[in-house]
Order: sequence, then C-alpha cells, then structure tokens
Amino acid sequence: MQNRMLCGILFGAMASGVFGAEGDAVFSYKVGAFDVYMLVENRGQGRPGILIDADKAALDKYLPGGAYQSETNTVLIRGQGKNVVIDTGFGGAIFDSMKKLGVDPGQVDAVLLTHMHGDHIGGMQKDGKALFPRAKVYLAQQERDFWTKTNVNQGAVAALEAYSGKVETFLPRELGTTLAEILPGISAMAAFGHTPGHTAFLIESSGKKLLIWGDLMHVQGIQFPLPDISVTYDTDPKMAAEVRRKILDYVVKNSIPIAGMHLTYPAIGTVKADGSGYRFVPEGI
Repeated sequence: MQNRMLCGILFGAMASGVFGAEGDAVFSYKVGAFDVYMLVENRGQGRPGILIDADKAALDKYLPGGAYQSETNTVLIRGQGKNVVIDTGFGGAIFDSMKKLGVDPGQVDAVLLTHMHGDHIGGMQKDGKALFPRAKVYLAQQERDFWTKTNVNQGAVAALEAYSGKVETFLPRELGTTLAEILPGISAMAAFGHTPGHTAFLIESSGKKLLIWGDLMHVQGIQFPLPDISVTYDTDPKMAAEVRRKILDYVVKNSIPIAGMHLTYPAIGTVKADGSGYRFVPEGI
C-alpha cells in the first residue's frame, strides 16, 4: 500500500521537556541515560475518511467538526555513545531540528525503521545518496521482504540501495516473549498489521522505559477510546486493531509511557484504561 499522508506545515521552534504551544517542533524526554527527542516533521489537518467503519455517532462525539490535527514525527535518541534516529519522515524538518540539537546527519550511527511507508523513509536518501552516510539501517525482515519482493515499491528499494552493505534485518518478537535487543537498551517488538513488518521499539535504561510504537495509531481522538477502528493505511486492518488493543493493554498494565509517529505534540505520554477503551495523557499535562 502506498503511503498517502499529506504533507502539512513545517515548524522550526523548539521546546524542552514541557508541553508547548502549537508551533513547537521538538520535545525532549529522559529515559534513564537516554535523551529522547520527538521531532515534529509536519502538521496539517486530517479528515475522518481514512477511518474504517467509524459511525456518525462516534465521529460526532470524538471528532466534532469533522477534522483533526494530523502530525508526522520522527525520533532522535542520544545515549550509550550513539546517535540513533527512528524513522526519517519526509526528509524535511528532521534535519533542521537535528541541527538545532547540535547533531549532524553524519554523526548518526543508526537509523531504525518502524516500517517503510513514504512518510517514514523519505529522509533516508536523495538522488541515490544516503543522507545519514555513516549509519547502519535496521528494519524487520518481514518489512524488507514485503516492499522489495512481494509488493515492490521503488521508494523503499531506493532507500535501502543507498545504504548498500549497511542494512541489517531482524525478526521482531511478539509480546510475551523475550524481545530482541537491536542496540544496547533498544529492543524490537512485533506490531504487525499496519504493515507486515511494522515494529515498535522499547527503550530501556536505569529502570525506565518508553515504547515508541510507530504507526500503531493515526487518529488519537477516536482510536484511544475506540481502538478497534483501523485506518485505510493499514495493510491488514483487523490485525492492526487486534495488535493495537494488545499493546495498549500491555502499556497500561506495565505503566510504560509511549510515543507515536502520528500522535500530536508532545506525542509522548501515558495511557490509562477508560471503560472499554483508553485515554491518553500527554507528558507535561
């Protein structure tokens, strides 16, 4: 499935550790020895047409006015002597935000991919040249196979070809098993459904945790209270809904903060059980 997310307005202002105003584009968060930076790649206005089987009553209740803020984020992690990027967005504001944080793309050691939709790999290469020249790229084997063999996408192929010889694949493990550590303090969790190899990354240090769950959710206003609703971007909507509930239940029971590539700023916070669904409490609120 080709990614169809619309590019929104790019922002360049910075925030540090607190919930900020609409124009903020960087949110910092500590996970033990790791400094985690949520970088806003773009913002725009989303439409509920991407939601599958959302009835009028639900839309009126959770998305009054028929629109919502749509956001695409990337993540920079600094710690353990490494600079790690999770997803690269469209390749726009991520580089401006990194520059303000004092990190040059040439200083990035690893790029971890939650999946290979265009709004997650757009910043990997330009004209066949790797934009993170010294980085190794890590992604699920299932994801690589899907986009380069089963459902060939030239954008995905070009992104990986730019890192020839520096792409490492792994097999994400399911909840309830011992997760595979990709880098020190960073493990991969299977979150299949959105795409065949969609992966969440669990960050752990000094007893603290953060789950960066990629595209587990696109429209937080309705998918937290009604997590069984999927979106048209999901390759397998039924599986995506099942995995979403499973992971939401896991983070609630284990009190693990989460971060998402399509949650709105600050895009990091905690999840609480709320009736048959859930509610999100953004960090700093």
